[in-house]
Amino acid sequence: MMEFFTAEFLARSQFAFTVAFHIIFPAFTIGLASYLAVLEGLWLKTGDDAYMVAFRYWMKIFAVAFGMGVVSGLVMSYQFGTNWAVFSDKAGPVIGPLLGYEVLSAFFLEAGFLGIMLFGMERVGRRLHYFATLMVAFGTLFSAFWILSVNSWMQTPAGYIINEAGQFVPDDWWAVVFNPSFPYRLVHMVLAAYLTTAFVVGAVGAWHLLKNRDNRPARIMFSMAMWMAVIVAPIQVFVGDMHGLNTLEHQPQKVAAMEGHYETKKGVPLILFGIPNDEEERTDYAIELPNVASFILTHEWEGEIKGLKDWPKDERPPTAVVFWAFRIMVGLGLLMAGLGLWSLYARVRGKLYDLPMLQKMAVAMGPSGFIAVLAGWVVTEVGRQPYTVYGLLRTSDSLSPIAAPAVATSLAVFALVYFIVFGAGTLYMLKLMAKAPDDADTGLESGVPTRAAGTTPAAAFVPAAEE
Repeated sequence: MMEFFTAEFLARSQFAFTVAFHIIFPAFTIGLASYLAVLEGLWLKTGDDAYMVAFRYWMKIFAVAFGMGVVSGLVMSYQFGTNWAVFSDKAGPVIGPLLGYEVLSAFFLEAGFLGIMLFGMERVGRRLHYFATLMVAFGTLFSAFWILSVNSWMQTPAGYIINEAGQFVPDDWWAVVFNPSFPYRLVHMVLAAYLTTAFVVGAVGAWHLLKNRDNRPARIMFSMAMWMAVIVAPIQVFVGDMHGLNTLEHQPQKVAAMEGHYETKKGVPLILFGIPNDEEERTDYAIELPNVASFILTHEWEGEIKGLKDWPKDERPPTAVVFWAFRIMVGLGLLMAGLGLWSLYARVRGKLYDLPMLQKMAVAMGPSGFIAVLAGWVVTEVGRQPYTVYGLLRTSDSLSPIAAPAVATSLAVFALVYFIVFGAGTLYMLKLMAKAPDDADTGLESGVPTRAAGTTPAAAFVPAAEE
């Protein structure tokens, strides 16, 4: 029991707590920024004010989520200095510049154009305003690029040398940035962000359609969200498979924990459910599909997969946490794909807006993206244990010389402040989402043309989102 009151466990818990709060906001704003760019582009192309109604509606929510994402992220850099000073000293020459590039090239770009996007429609003209919206969307994606590069380097370190002081020093920046797991993690995370946004937008659209089936902006939201579910969820399954193969190559302990396998053997079954037992080194009450794990991970029916017993106990991640987090992530992903297929069937039959059960299911699935992102983060970070830099720097050796009571005090303060501040912000966003989209939210001045010069009149187009 005392292991839960050590400085290391409390410091890890504090970082996990703050990251868990932080990650849900970027996961939302990455997708929402791109969605805003699409909505404004459709408005400029068609002159259809319904797209601008939806744009104005989600722009307010984006502004709140962006602000909370910035504030919640600041605390993590503070913890690098207070709780993880040894890690900062040893890995700082690599991760410090990468985080600096993120601030200079991505965050400043995103934040710099945000003001124009929020307040500049009547001041800078519509085409320049659209450029600002595109830059905000690009900035969110570019920010994800650098952050995922940092995290991926910690998972699959490359392009470094270790100097006499024991520090990781860059030797090849291309190898550092584009380390072996980076492409897979970047695509996987960006798609996860798009799905997260799609299911929030779809839930809000469905909620208002249940109240008023003729609410056209709500129809646009719901239709576009379901298209994203149909298209992106299957792509994410494919990307997840590629990511799993990469993880098997570079972090086989993590895969063994994800699958709940302790023995190395061929023709490994897929354990659907079970209770990993690290003490007895087995998974109890396992429900299995014969050979399926081997087929998925090696693409061979009798492929061999290493079990956790191939590594000493002090080099294994906590199996139960990784095992169940992985199943939550995959299960939600399959539900997303299933809802997308259901919506496609309804769309083909011309009943996309006429099935209350479909809309109620979409409302229920609204938080699913956030839960899946958090579960995926747990798999990634807990599965890397007991290392901060995989295979090279142990978590226990990364800690600052700090006492457990000090960490416990700051953790309690963070928890109190976070629940008050971000709880209030989240409630405010939910209040905004509960308000039905209204034509008054376009923000267009009376008598101002609803389309940019040179574009085709709206009557010449069938709105793509309601096809």
